[in-house]
Amino acid sequence: MIKENVARILKDIPKTVELVGAAKTRSSSEMLEALEGGLHIIGHNYVKEAELAFQAIGDRAKWHMIGHLQSNKAKKAVALFDMIETVDSFKLAKAIDKASLKHAKSMPILIEINSAEEGQKPGVLPINTISLVEKISQLKNIKIMGLMTMGPATSNQEDCRPYFSRVCRLFEELKRKDNKAFEMRYLSMGMSSSYQVAIEEGANIIRLGTKLFGPRAQIKTGV
Repeated sequence: MIKENVARILKDIPKTVELVGAAKTRSSSEMLEALEGGLHIIGHNYVKEAELAFQAIGDRAKWHMIGHLQSNKAKKAVALFDMIETVDSFKLAKAIDKASLKHAKSMPILIEINSAEEGQKPGVLPINTISLVEKISQLKNIKIMGLMTMGPATSNQEDCRPYFSRVCRLFEELKRKDNKAFEMRYLSMGMSSSYQVAIEEGANIIRLGTKLFGPRAQIKTGV
């Protein structure tokens, strides 16, 4: 069923949109089935969980960090992931930059925006996004490749549209700066309940979990 779900989504979305399988709590067999359906990118919320999955799957997939990353996990994250989508502070960026230097790696990152300005959610506020991008772009061992947002938690994807639109406007504003120190290539927005609106508003990365894997079991997990 997972294989068929992935194939159906890939058929339905534009070829320019990259699909990330949000694999929190999913087994390696579920992830492998998704890869058989055509998935190329696995997204994880937790470093520890991703390490276990990587042992089973390895470089058969690209790996994206899509959950909040603590600075003290940056070293492990840099070693494991191909992209970190959730950088929302200069402190975290510096930790990633330091770890990347040790790994002789230029780490692709996205800047996470708290588009709905919700107090308990991670992400830089929209008003502070451009200044943070310009500050982080001065670091030598990471490469800003675009923006990411979650949007508000809602069952009606239309409620997400103004927030996705807001981030897209920031994305386009940064792109117009034509600053060689950063690149606005990827706009990561939309999950299982909101990806269609996200694509309409300019997303070229979507992060789907239940739409691919089915309902998530209530399993406690850790960082």
